[in-house]
Amino acid sequence: MATVSGVGTSYELPNYHGELFVVSPVDTPFLSAIGGINGAKVVHSKTWEWQTIARRTSSANNAQLEGQEAPSGTEQSRSNVTNITEIHQSAIEVSYSKMAAIGQFSGANIAPLADDPVIDEIQLQTQAELQSMGVDIEKSYLSGTLQIPADNTTARQTQGILGAIQTNLSDVSGDESTALLPSMIDALLLTMYTNAAPLSQDTTVLLCSAQTAQWVTYAYAANSTLAAPIRDQVIAGVAYKTITTIYGTFAVMMDRWMPNNELAIVDLAACYPVFTEVPGKGVLFVEPLAKTGSTEKFQLYGEIGLEYGPETYHGLLTGFTVPS
Repeated sequence: MATVSGVGTSYELPNYHGELFVVSPVDTPFLSAIGGINGAKVVHSKTWEWQTIARRTSSANNAQLEGQEAPSGTEQSRSNVTNITEIHQSAIEVSYSKMAAIGQFSGANIAPLADDPVIDEIQLQTQAELQSMGVDIEKSYLSGTLQIPADNTTARQTQGILGAIQTNLSDVSGDESTALLPSMIDALLLTMYTNAAPLSQDTTVLLCSAQTAQWVTYAYAANSTLAAPIRDQVIAGVAYKTITTIYGTFAVMMDRWMPNNELAIVDLAACYPVFTEVPGKGVLFVEPLAKTGSTEKFQLYGEIGLEYGPETYHGLLTGFTVPS
């Protein structure tokens, strides 16, 4: 099995018999949990923004004299956060011969087409490329680095959730012990609570690799004085194990594209996929390209970014190791 560059012919894309299984991972839990392609916000520009506002400082006994004049007015200014959509573009190209020779099998067993699920090569390759693009988007939403270029000599890049987190950031790499402990997660939750993160139990998840997720659930089950993981929480149709902390019970969301030494605590309610809509085409589409020979060529195209709300709603733990 290999990726074919250029035109797919009957030589590079042979037919076989029997059921077709996908053996590469195509899951995108973060993208799916925040709405997926169908739950995206649509914008009509490359960049877009959202706003944040803080309230004034409160104090005890903020009292006034009886009958006094109203004090001077106080107002709260707003701040804006900006991100950009990046272009995801790829193509598939299949020769006329490959499209025609659906009964040409690679093996010696020449049988009827009934046991070959791949009759339409273009449809199969389109589906496979869309799945690959989905993983590209997932990785950008996690680890993408913001790049807003001044001209078209540099590609636009959307800011992923991990790099967006600046306030509630805990790097334990310099600690005497870097083995991941529940106390490290509890400390990050305390920081988030102090900085007014909502920490809603319905929408806040621990986003981490499978190896980290496995250790987190084990460590809380073994050491927590509150409770072991006792139930599943269903998010976007998927059941996730939970951990119980003093700050609430949160789902542990495994994402194979997360780094092993990073754990994010993310409020999913603040996050949305964002697409720049192309007039007359939509937000993620497949279209035929001009014909130059005996092939059919299609491009797959979408301009995609991430809205992550206030970065203070999220937290990031880095620099730890996961015990084997």
